[in-house]
Amino acid sequence: MAVPTLALNDGRRIPQIGYGCWQLSDAQAPDLVGRALRAGYRLIDTAAAYGNEAGVGRGIRDAQVPRAELFLTTKLWNDRQGRDEARRAFDESLQRLGLPYVDLYLIHWPCPQRRLFVETWKTLIQLREEGRAKSIGVSNFTAEHIATLIGETGVAPAVNQIELHPHFQRKAPRADDARHSIVTESWSPLGQGRELNDPVILAIAKAHGKTPAQVVLRWQVQIGCVAIPKTARPERILENIALFDFELGAGEMEEIAALDRPDGRIGPDPASFC
Repeated sequence: MAVPTLALNDGRRIPQIGYGCWQLSDAQAPDLVGRALRAGYRLIDTAAAYGNEAGVGRGIRDAQVPRAELFLTTKLWNDRQGRDEARRAFDESLQRLGLPYVDLYLIHWPCPQRRLFVETWKTLIQLREEGRAKSIGVSNFTAEHIATLIGETGVAPAVNQIELHPHFQRKAPRADDARHSIVTESWSPLGQGRELNDPVILAIAKAHGKTPAQVVLRWQVQIGCVAIPKTARPERILENIALFDFELGAGEMEEIAALDRPDGRIGPDPASFC
């Protein structure tokens, strides 16, 4: 079954399950990205900071999937914010990828103390107008940061990519994104593996004859998020996309909803990280 897609606020669509390339080496990336594409993934997520854009680009070219079928995301790192610097960084990413455009370009972190994210966002708007970034968005932005972008430019991000997993469900940011027709995309959707030993998740997995990872990713799909699980294991690449032959019931969704914790964050705090 094909991966379902969600509508973006710019008229385009994004697959709900993608392959995340965080922590993959440049040498690993061609083989693993190729495996993901052959398994049916069409969303590939990388970033300049991951150091593997060249390998990801090679994997895409070697797989020979029609470019129009792919949805490739990369991201601008913190030290490249600013009008001219962001444009140079974007050009460098395209060069490493060996591709004429990306489907989604994100500001990786807001770095509010640098006071450059609005200026940077204006550059991303120009890149979209030039057609070299088909859609533009942000990562790790709070509701306040997003309100500032919209207030200053009138342009809402298409995507907000944030840490989101059963123990850190981000209900308020998801609601705020929805008010602006922004798709919420989950990084570390499996909680970097910490979710997979939870007794509630294990019991639901047993009831469906599925793995804990499949249950968590199915939950991500059913709450309306995009999820980009990362793995370097070929068998997990296949497992993480095999989500569309079962559905979680209302009671199971409620059980997972009850796992949310205010202290469930694993990654940095966007208010201070830069």
